[in-house]
Order: sequence, then C-alpha cells, then structure tokens
Amino acid sequence: MFRPSGTGWIEVICGPMFSGKSEELIRRVTRSRIARLPVQTFKPALDDRYGENRVTSHSRMTVDAIPISDSAELLRAVDDATLVVGVDEGQFFDEGLVEVAEHLAAAGKQVIVAGLDTDYLRRPFEPIPALSGRAEFVTKMLAVCHRCGGPGLFTQRIVRSDSLVVLGAQGAYEARCRGCYSNEEAEQPALALN
Repeated sequence: MFRPSGTGWIEVICGPMFSGKSEELIRRVTRSRIARLPVQTFKPALDDRYGENRVTSHSRMTVDAIPISDSAELLRAVDDATLVVGVDEGQFFDEGLVEVAEHLAAAGKQVIVAGLDTDYLRRPFEPIPALSGRAEFVTKMLAVCHRCGGPGLFTQRIVRSDSLVVLGAQGAYEARCRGCYSNEEAEQPALALN
C-alpha cells in the first residue's frame, strides 16, 4: 500500500470464526517485516489457546505477539520506532481500542486489527464495528458454512453457555451461512466429521 510520509492509517480485518482473520493479519505483518519495517503484534492476554506469546491461525500459521490486558496497556507497549502495529482478536479489548488506534494512526503508524464483528447471536461485537467506521481499509472475510458449504457470514455457537465469550475453536463454534444459522436453539448439535 502507498504510504505518504508521516501518515498512518487503520485497517480492520473482520468476519466470523474460521474466516481467516488471524491468517490475514499474520500475512500482513509478515509482509511488513520482510520489507524491514518495525513491527509489533499484540494479542489479548486472556486468549492463550495456542500459546501465550503467539498469534496462531486455525491453519497453524504463527507470529510472535505480546499479550496485553487492555487498550491502555497496548498504547504503553507500542515502541516509538514501530511503524506497523498488529492486533489480533480485537473484540476481546475494551472500547478504548478505537481511540488508541486513532492515536497511533495520527502518530504515523499503520494499525491492523483483526476480530469478530458480530457475536454468536449476530449482534455487533464491539469495538470492531466502531473501529471499522474509523478505518481507512476494512476487509470483510467470509468462512465456508460448516453445514452446506455456502458463504459463512455468522459464527454459530454449538455448546451451551450463558457467557458471551467461550474461548474455543472446533467443537465450540461453527461458521454458518444466512440459511443455516439458527438462534432459536440454545445449543446446535455439531455435525460428525467423516
């Protein structure tokens, strides 16, 4: 991408689970590293599914990452020399992430945030929708529906829980298209894999 001197911007990579958001974030920050740009990648401290200090995609692509607790800690952790800031699982951060991203972009940094834009009930999953409204670039990723193979736009939880956040991957969630998604059942049975 063209980068005028001293100008930063915000990129958002959003979509449902299994759509390749983390993989795309990893691709973009790796490309910046190859170009010898100073890069830092961050992840929420609560997400330790694949390791504490790494962002890992479902396809097992990885990049080193710094675990942080909230947006204020993120802002403090970004080095002055850093030009590219990657943030995975942005939906797990507080709404201050929007202002932090704005501040970093105004300071000349390229900010790339990947995250779910809706929760398992198809409601906006902040702060990703608000951040998308302030981003120069928004990439909407689609998964493949686990039921019919169509365009998977939604994340369907297939385990019973009263909590908004249930960390997990296969076995807890599936990608679903508009026709296969159902919010009428609290728990959807998983399909047996052949």
